[in-house]
Amino acid sequence: QVQLVESGGGLVQAGGSLRLSCAHSGILFSLSAMGWYRQAPGKTRELVAAITRGGNTNYADSVKGRFTISRDNAKRTVYLQMNSLNAEDTAVYSCNRDPPVDLFWGQGTQVTGSS
Repeated sequence: QVQLVESGGGLVQAGGSLRLSCAHSGILFSLSAMGWYRQAPGKTRELVAAITRGGNTNYADSVKGRFTISRDNAKRTVYLQMNSLNAEDTAVYSCNRDPPVDLFWGQGTQVTGSS
């Protein structure tokens, strides 16, 4: 079964950190570029970080220097380390292939940054 399961979200004070995890179901995702996306209330979903199969990374300007995406194919997991969080980072964070496939969206994990 093709599956992506996100975890690690929560409420964090301004300047705090969280690490999100995306557990996937295996080789389909291990061989793919992966991305972390977020959707804030009333806004469209946006790509915040991406990582290629070979480990090259790319970030949205709004998170560059604060967020780090990584992957461990042996553990079938993609991570997003988020530092210096603020209220503008509040959103539901989800992982998917890059570019995303509608069929693969999971529940996501809520991140709430307090001001």
